[in-house]
Amino acid sequence: MALLDEAIEAHGGLARWNQLRRFTLHFSIAGALLSRLGRADRRKDLIAEGSIHQPSVRFSGLMDADTFGSFQPDVVTIENLDGETIRSWRNPSLRHAEATADLLEDEMQLIFFCGFSIWNYVATPFVLSRPDVAVEELAPWSEGAQSWRRLRAAFPPQLTAYAPEQVFYFDESGLQQRTDHRLGDTSIAHFSWAHQSFCDIVVPTLRRSQVLNADGTVRTRPVLLDVEIFDAAFE
Repeated sequence: MALLDEAIEAHGGLARWNQLRRFTLHFSIAGALLSRLGRADRRKDLIAEGSIHQPSVRFSGLMDADTFGSFQPDVVTIENLDGETIRSWRNPSLRHAEATADLLEDEMQLIFFCGFSIWNYVATPFVLSRPDVAVEELAPWSEGAQSWRRLRAAFPPQLTAYAPEQVFYFDESGLQQRTDHRLGDTSIAHFSWAHQSFCDIVVPTLRRSQVLNADGTVRTRPVLLDVEIFDAAFE
């Protein structure tokens, strides 16, 4: 069985994934990327409600208590409790500044970044099976005493992702352990672990994003982003 097929089966299977339409996550985020946005660099007790098959996520708790933030690839909005739009940002994008400095400077950028991040967290590895995503298996990678298999994926422009090309790492069970990509001039590694099954879909409940040095080693400080998923539901 090809690596992508093994990974999809390990995370719940494509048949089950295609039965679903929506997800809900209860989670928190922390890290250096939030440093310009206050709240001691941490957002706790957040809710994300999203679409399974199209990038679309709505957040509560991410900003003020009386607002919601919504992400779609072509627009980011902040709404009040009555559903009225307070602010909107058409055709959003990251400005690819230094990853540890000015990447997220306001709430609109935070919604955009968290929106495509959370959607890709949930949709991987299933999103790699899309016909417009090109994948190829690379040579295995040694991580301590483990050997992780790798897939390089090229994403189409219409699919909002961290980068047009990313490398995904999977352990011997087919569970995702890491993703690498470039962000501007910076190389980033996203580690994932503590996998749990929710509604028959397996999700890593802990994720950490860190900068990679030029020699490929991980820079331990600062931690760019920590995501902890407390609960998840799929329907």
